Amino acid sequence: MVRIKILMQHPSVVLMAAVFALASVVLVSVGPEWAWAFVPLGVLAQYLNEYNLHRYVFHLAPPRRQWAFDLLYRAHYGHHDFPSNHKLFFVPVWVALPMLGFNFLALWGALALFAVGQAFWIALAIVPVGGVATFLGYEWFHMSAHLNLPKGALARYVTKLHNQHHFRDFSKWFHVSPGGEIIDRAMGTAISRDALKGQQRMEFIRTLGMRPNDARLVASRRKFADKYGLSMVEIEQAARG
Repeated sequence: MVRIKILMQHPSVVLMAAVFALASVVLVSVGPEWAWAFVPLGVLAQYLNEYNLHRYVFHLAPPRRQWAFDLLYRAHYGHHDFPSNHKLFFVPVWVALPMLGFNFLALWGALALFAVGQAFWIALAIVPVGGVATFLGYEWFHMSAHLNLPKGALARYVTKLHNQHHFRDFSKWFHVSPGGEIIDRAMGTAISRDALKGQQRMEFIRTLGMRPNDARLVASRRKFADKYGLSMVEIEQAARG
């Protein structure tokens, strides 16, 4: 119940769950039965999307302009800075919904352009059903990895690898969803337990390589302090590293 309560407090999770439910109802009630065969493609596509977004967007080099840095801080840097803050666990609405809309319209348009029959139903099965279901699974496992609550074997395994990303080497293990480590291994961002033991913990690990007292970090912490419940004590501790 604790996990459900935390999930339901975040707008993007609620909205994406509503999108998944609506798309599923539409597909069940008026869609062709064969369209369900395309749902697994949405699962695979979202696994790739999860990896690429995390690695190439959320871990971008810190922008010099404060407004741009604030966006990246809210999207992901803040989560590394305060990894136990519940309000920073989840993908923001302004990332999740535009990406959902773009992916759906782009796929629907591409299929229609190449005269693929029933393009709408294929796109619906792949993106709002298969893709969003996988996204919701990601949010569940990601949240669970950061909570000090009893976990099953699968959640413990996800937590172990995700903790390595947060607290040992933020350039490794960009996946979160179970099984996503296959992509890390294929892309060269996996690391073995022995290799991890043999390397030192990355410097300024919680600030993704930035000095903890960097002016951009300090400004973002203060900007979002009220919204995300950051106390002055937490902010001052974060600046000291």
